[in-house]
Amino acid sequence: MADTDFPAKSEVAEAIGFRIHPRAFKALGADLVTNDVVAIIELVKNAYDAYATQAEVRFREENEGKILEIQDNGSGMDRKVIEDAWCTVATPYREDNPIAKRSGRKNRRASGKKGLGRLSAARLGSTLEMITQTEGGQCWKVNVDWDKLAELDSLDKCFATIAHCADSPFKKSGTLIRITSLRSTWGESTIQDLRDNLARLLPPFETKDDFTIRLSRPGLFDDAVDVEPPTFLFHPKYVVRGNVDATGKVHYGYEFRAVQGEAHRKASGNVSWSQIREASDEPTLEEMQEPNFGPFEFEIRAWDIAPGDTQEIADRFDLKKGSIRKDIRAYKGISVYRDGVLVLPKSEGARDWLGLDLRRVGRVGPRLSTTQLVGYVAISAADNPDLEDTSDRERFASTPEVTGFEATLRAIISTMENEREKDRREASKEKRVVDLFKQLSARDLVAEVAEVAKEGGPASEALPFVEDFSQKLEKAREDIESRFVYYSRLATVGTIAHMLVHEVRSRTTVLGSVLDAFKKWLVAMPQEKVLADRVKLGDAAVSNLERLADTFAPLANRQFKRRMRSACIEESAARCLLMIEGDLKSNKIEVLPLAEAATEVAVDPGELDAVFLNLFSNAVYWLGQKTAGARQIEIRTRRLPGGKRAQVEVNDSGPGVPADDAEKIFWPGVTNKPGGIGMGLTVASELIAEHGGRLALDRKGRLGGATFIFDVPLKQVG
Repeated sequence: MADTDFPAKSEVAEAIGFRIHPRAFKALGADLVTNDVVAIIELVKNAYDAYATQAEVRFREENEGKILEIQDNGSGMDRKVIEDAWCTVATPYREDNPIAKRSGRKNRRASGKKGLGRLSAARLGSTLEMITQTEGGQCWKVNVDWDKLAELDSLDKCFATIAHCADSPFKKSGTLIRITSLRSTWGESTIQDLRDNLARLLPPFETKDDFTIRLSRPGLFDDAVDVEPPTFLFHPKYVVRGNVDATGKVHYGYEFRAVQGEAHRKASGNVSWSQIREASDEPTLEEMQEPNFGPFEFEIRAWDIAPGDTQEIADRFDLKKGSIRKDIRAYKGISVYRDGVLVLPKSEGARDWLGLDLRRVGRVGPRLSTTQLVGYVAISAADNPDLEDTSDRERFASTPEVTGFEATLRAIISTMENEREKDRREASKEKRVVDLFKQLSARDLVAEVAEVAKEGGPASEALPFVEDFSQKLEKAREDIESRFVYYSRLATVGTIAHMLVHEVRSRTTVLGSVLDAFKKWLVAMPQEKVLADRVKLGDAAVSNLERLADTFAPLANRQFKRRMRSACIEESAARCLLMIEGDLKSNKIEVLPLAEAATEVAVDPGELDAVFLNLFSNAVYWLGQKTAGARQIEIRTRRLPGGKRAQVEVNDSGPGVPADDAEKIFWPGVTNKPGGIGMGLTVASELIAEHGGRLALDRKGRLGGATFIFDVPLKQVG
C-alpha cells in the first residue's frame, strides 16, 4: 500500500456510533431461543427468579384467536424496574441482583442473568401484554407489538406502552404475560412435549414445596394439572448418588433393587481426579492437574428397558407397558440444575449432550444409553462460575473447565455401569468359552425322550423336555452371542495391532538409518550443537515409537500357531515390565527382583506377554490409586509336582479386591475402572484356560494387596 493511502497526520479520527435495527427484537428471539418449548421454559424461569411459589401456563381461545398466558405469584415489578430492567435487552440487572429476596422466605438465587428472557415472548407471538404488580404497589399494564417494532427503521422510534391497570388479577403480587397471534400451532403432541419439559424444570427427585407449575389447555385437559413425574421414576432399579468435592474426587453410593423380588445390593467408593483424567481421551485434561470447577452433587437413576423389563415395571405399578419407555424418554438423559433450576438440556435434540449414545456404540461392554437414564446434577453459580451456558440455553460454553466437568460425569456413569453389570450377571452363569458350547448338546434330551418312549408314554409327555431344552438353547445362544461380541472386537484390535507394529517398525528402521548417518557426520563437526540436539530428539522419538510397537506386539503375535513355539516365564515378565517402565516410574512402583531361573513353557510368547501385560497393567492402575504405604509388584515362579506344569504368582501391595468382586472381575465387561472395558482379566483367563490352566485370585495377597495365580504347561524336552 502506498503512503498516500494512509490518512495524513493532521486528519482527526471521528467516532461512528453503533446502531441496532429494531428487527433485532424479532430476530434475536428466533435465533437465540432454540424452539417454542424452550421459550416458554425461559418465561417460567422468570417466574421462579421473581420468587413465585406457583406458575400457571394456560392455552386459551377467545374471539381474537389462540392465546398463551403465563401467570405467577412472584414479587412483580414496579415502574422503575420495568423501565430500567425489563425494557433493556441484555440488562445486567440479574447479574447485579443475583439473589431473589422476599419477606419471611428463604433467599433464592436467580437462574438467569443474561437479560434476554423477554425475547422468548417475541418468538412465541407477535403481541405481548404484561400485567405486573408488587406487593402493596401499583398494578401496571405493558403492551408490545413485536411485528410493528420490526417494521420501524430506528430504535429511537421503538416504544412499549405502559398504563395503570385498574383490575388487578393478583391477590398480593405477581406477573401475568399474555401472548397473542401465536406463531406456532400448539397441538396435543407439542403440548405433551411442553408438559414433559416443564416437569424437568426443577430436579425431578426433589420435593418441590416452594415452586409448582400447572398447565392447562381447553379440549386436552378437563382441568389444570400439576406437572410432576410418574411414580415409578421414584423407584429405580439402579441408582448412583453422591458428590464431587473441590479436588475433583467423586464420592458415590450405588444401590440395586429388583423391580420385583427381594434382590438388593449396595456399594460405595471413590474415583479420584487422576483416575478421571486417565480414563478420558480429552487432550485438554492432560495439563489439568487439578479441576477448575467447584463441588457439585449428583443422582442418576437407570432402568433396563427390554420388553420383559418394561412389563415387570408395568405389572408392579399397574401401568400400561407402552407408557414405560415413553415416560422415561420424557425425562431421559442427565440434566444440570444451577441453584435449583434447569440449565440444560432444554430441547429434545440436546438430551444426549454428554455423547452417551455414541460412546455406547463405540465401546465394548454393557453401556447405558440416554434413553435408560434419568439423572440430575446440582451445581451452584458460586462454586462453579466457569460453567457458563451459552445464550441459546442449550449447552455449556466450550472451556477446559466444562471439559473436565463432562469427563467427571462420564466417569460417574461408567462407575454405575460397572456396578450394574455385576448385578445383571450371576457367577454360576459365567462359563469358559469351551463350556459355553457344551450347553448345545442334545444328549440329555435324547435320553429323556427315549426313556418316555421305552415306557410307552404318549408324545405329550416328552413335550416338557423339548420345551425345557428349547429354553436352554436360547439361553446358550444369548451367552455365546454376548461373549463373542467381545472376541470379535478383540480380533479387530489384533488386526489393527499387527498393521500398527508392521508400519511403525518399517518407518523406524528407515528413520534410524538416517539418524545413524547424521551421527557419523556430526563426529567430524562438533560445532553443530543445534543439529546435534535435534538428532538427539529424533533418536528419542524413534525409541518411543519402537516402544509403542513393542506394546502392541503381544496382540499382533496371535498369528503364530499355538504350542508351536515356547517362551521363558522370567524373560516374558522382564520384557513386559520394560514395556511399562514409564508407568512404573511415574507411579513410584518398586518391582521386587525377579528370580534368575529360566522356566521354559509351551506357550506362545505373544500370549504369555498378553497375560503378563494385563496383570501388570491392572496392578499398576490400582497401585497408582494408593495414597500411603509401599507400592510393590512381585513375580514368583515354581514348578508344580509331577513336572508337567509351572505356577506363576503376580503379587501387588495395592488396595486388593473386595470380597463381592472376587469372582466377578473375571466376567466379560465387568470392571471397577472408570472408562474400562472389563476385558483384561477375561482375556488373560481364557488364554490360560486354552492351555489347560486356570487364572485365580488369592485375596490374601502376599504383599497385602491382590495376588493372581495361574499355571501353564512346561516345555517338554525330547
